[in-house]
Amino acid sequence: MSDEDGYTGTATLVVDGEQVSAEVDLRGYFQPIDGYYHWYGRVAANPKLAEAIGGRKKACEVRVGEHTAEGELSDPDPWGRYRLTGTSTPPFAVPKTLAEVEEATA
Repeated sequence: MSDEDGYTGTATLVVDGEQVSAEVDLRGYFQPIDGYYHWYGRVAANPKLAEAIGGRKKACEVRVGEHTAEGELSDPDPWGRYRLTGTSTPPFAVPKTLAEVEEATA
């Protein structure tokens, strides 16, 4: 059993008003010490996103279906992938009841 939740697939990233479709791999967990849900992951190399960001840290909006969250894109790694992080409600579905957790781990 894992304490992490996640999403792998297509997301829309909104950077400075420009929408970019990108492949993401996101994970997250609830941190009881600070009381926040922390989510993080990588965005696959994407020339359009690289052009919009310009190789710098940038705030962005992340949309996955009906889920939306504010996050931050970091500097790119050597393979052109950006790290994406956020705190609080993630841009993907998270089990909220014990029944949903049990269903997800069954």
